[in-house]
Amino acid sequence: MTDISTLFLMGCAVFAGSTLQSGIGLGLGLLAAPTLALVEPSLLPGGLLITSLVLPSLGMVSEWRDVDWRGLAWALPARVPGSLLGAWLVARLDPGALAGVVGVMVLLAVAASLWRMRVAIGPWSLTTVGLLAGVTGTATSIGGPPVALLYQHEPPARVRATLAAFFLLGGAISLGALLVAGELDGRQVGYGLAATPLVVSGFLLGRVLRRRIDAGALRRLLLAVVALAGVSLVLRALL
Repeated sequence: MTDISTLFLMGCAVFAGSTLQSGIGLGLGLLAAPTLALVEPSLLPGGLLITSLVLPSLGMVSEWRDVDWRGLAWALPARVPGSLLGAWLVARLDPGALAGVVGVMVLLAVAASLWRMRVAIGPWSLTTVGLLAGVTGTATSIGGPPVALLYQHEPPARVRATLAAFFLLGGAISLGALLVAGELDGRQVGYGLAATPLVVSGFLLGRVLRRRIDAGALRRLLLAVVALAGVSLVLRALL
């Protein structure tokens, strides 16, 4: 049984991550996944994946016109085999080892976010990031960084909208893979549904902060926080 303090900490991570993602397009998985891995790894990845479907649904309502549908037509099919491989990894790893994988993924995501090299958006790059996102999104619930890296030089609205569409449709694929593999239980589903009000609240706050706070400063803060969480997870898994 999860105690009150653990539930509070998880709720804060979901709320803060939803606020950041509403403002800059990425953040819920990066912030909430390492928190869950530290305090309640049994809820990963299914619980956070369910929660992660709510936020992009809200974002799509207002920004669907900015989605790069042509790019998603290449990336999403590649997510299917990646998701099956991710579900296989979940079935093979115990919660402690999975937490360590989350930590490594977080650190790689931070490193990728600092990488300024421009990668051309085309069939090969879209297929590659779709495959990678399928593996990491299903195994750790962190599937956004590969796509975010590819689109990082696009206009902010296009980045947010395309990531939202990818999170929504790709997350559904990952959940399906976990369900087929028998790695999605009722406790994870219950957590994901219970966290929905926090996601909605974070989304609304993020829309307000988007106009008042520098997105670059928010991004740097997010990277600093998740890097510390990633290091903690890797050290915990090793020790």
